[in-house]
Amino acid sequence: MSAAMPALRDVVAFLEQFAPLSLAEEWDNVGLLLGDAAAEIDRAMTCLTITDDVVEEAVTERVGLVVTHHPLPFRPITRITTDDLVGRRIWKLLRQGIAVYSPHTAFDSAAEGINWQWAQRLGLAEVTTLVEPLETPPQPGLLIAGTGRLGELPEATTLRGLAKTVMGFAGAPVKIVGAANRPVRRVAIACGAAGELLPAAVQRGADTLLMGEATFHACLDALASGVTLILTGHYHSERFAVEDLAERIDCEFGGITAWASRVERNPVTFV
Repeated sequence: MSAAMPALRDVVAFLEQFAPLSLAEEWDNVGLLLGDAAAEIDRAMTCLTITDDVVEEAVTERVGLVVTHHPLPFRPITRITTDDLVGRRIWKLLRQGIAVYSPHTAFDSAAEGINWQWAQRLGLAEVTTLVEPLETPPQPGLLIAGTGRLGELPEATTLRGLAKTVMGFAGAPVKIVGAANRPVRRVAIACGAAGELLPAAVQRGADTLLMGEATFHACLDALASGVTLILTGHYHSERFAVEDLAERIDCEFGGITAWASRVERNPVTFV
C-alpha cells in the first residue's frame, strides 16, 4: 500500500523545524511564498534559484512544491504580470497550482544547514558559529544554530592545499585571495555572497574565510586585514545543500517523490 500524500502544511512544518524561520536575516523573504497549505503534495523539487528552465521542469514533471533556496519573489512586488521575469515565473507556477517555499538564510544558519555542512565536509573541529550564536548549547559539541561557522582543520595546510580540497568538493575551479603558500588552519565559513562577515572572521582570528563570492573591495579589505579567501562561486557554495535537502524530504515523507532540479546549471562557466 502506498503512503498517503501529505498536505503542503505538513511539508512546511518539517522545513520550518529543520531551518527555523527565526534564523533568517531581517531583510530576507522566507517561508511559504506561494501555495495552498491544505493542498496534497506527492512530488516536490528543490533548486538553488527558480529560473525559466526550472519553472518548465516543475510544470512538465507535475510537481506540487518547489523548495528554492533563493526566494521568489525576493523583493516586494506590487503586481504580477508576464511583462517581467519575476511576474512571468510566478504566473506560470500559480496557473499550475505549484507552491513555492524558500528557507534561504534560515537554511544557511540552521544547526545542520549549509555552513555546518561545509564544516563537516572540511572535517573542522571545535566548530562554532562565526557570529554570536542565538542560543547556548546545553553541553559542548552539540549542534547550534547561528550565522556562519568557524573551526579548526585537523592539521595545518597551505591556502593552496585547502583550496584544492574545496575544489574537490565543489567539482569546479575556485578563486583565492592571498598568498597561495600561506599556512592556514582556522577556517571561517559563510556560503553565498557574504563579504559583510569578513569583520567577524577577522575578529575571531580566522586564517581563511571560505565563501561563495566577494566584491573586489571585499577582497582588498581581506588582504589588508590578513585574512585569506577561498571563493567557490555562489552556485557551488550552496547547490550541493539543496540536493541534500531533496533527499531529506524524500526520506521524511513516504508519499512524496522529491529530487533536486535536473536542469539547473551554474550560469557562470570557465573558458
